[in-house]
Amino acid sequence: MTAVRTSVLPPYAAQLRVYEPLAAYPEPERSRWQAYAAEHGPDADGAAEPVAAAALAEQRQALAELAGRTPGALPDRESGRALVRVVDRVTYICPWTTRLRSWQAMDELRAALPAFLLDTVLPPAVRAEAEADQARWRTAHPDARPWILTSRWEVPVRWCLPFGEEDRHFVPAGPGGAAGDRPVPASLFYLTPMAQARRRVARGYRALRTAVPGSRSGPGGELVLGVEQVGRWLEEFHPRSLVELDYGGLVHLLGAEGLAAERSVAEIEAGIGALRAGDTEAAARAYEAVTARWRRVLALRYAS
Repeated sequence: MTAVRTSVLPPYAAQLRVYEPLAAYPEPERSRWQAYAAEHGPDADGAAEPVAAAALAEQRQALAELAGRTPGALPDRESGRALVRVVDRVTYICPWTTRLRSWQAMDELRAALPAFLLDTVLPPAVRAEAEADQARWRTAHPDARPWILTSRWEVPVRWCLPFGEEDRHFVPAGPGGAAGDRPVPASLFYLTPMAQARRRVARGYRALRTAVPGSRSGPGGELVLGVEQVGRWLEEFHPRSLVELDYGGLVHLLGAEGLAAERSVAEIEAGIGALRAGDTEAAARAYEAVTARWRRVLALRYAS
């Protein structure tokens, strides 16, 4: 179990994660992760327990590495750590893959920032070196994929589709355990078996393709494409995996009342059901309610 005593809050970001059972990993990875899980213990023991403390530990480590040396575009080597869940006496592993995710974040940054600002944050020489490292690594690891996807300042609508309301786990904030521990922050997450997640995404994708003329090119095409990408990503993993949507640091933006009332997954689930029944107006209302709520949250990134 990861113990955290810190005033550092997680970033305002949600994560979509896949936990694969130990049996899914080939040797020698399986033995390494088995030893890791035995040494560190589970970060969450049971489906209803959050991994918030361990997720925060990853953020602290990343900050410590940046503060302890000359900042670089990405870590020098891949992390050997993971999130560990135990559900029904089965151990599941979600590797951090911090270096791979850093490359992806760099790609997102390049797409999001103007050239002059990007050159200030990541000078061209630094980017060129990181991109060359990435190309070499990709050549040696053509099938590599991250177990964790990150979204800053919002939960994308497409991430809601793998889950149902019954997968929801809300853990209110509370006092720390042992004397001297800091209070435990609130946590909101969804956890579901991979088979169920794939079925829901496939049903949603079919409903959207039928309801959205022109699919990718027409109105709503971005959502259709996003759902397709989520479905393809899930197909990369073992069929007995677990899929988790963790609101992470976004809980600090929603506030106690907003967090307790947050039901984006249920609203999108109802919207997909309405689409399948041919009620496009009800589906549109559900979609607009969710997107309007997250637009308000997204606007906070510009607040000073």
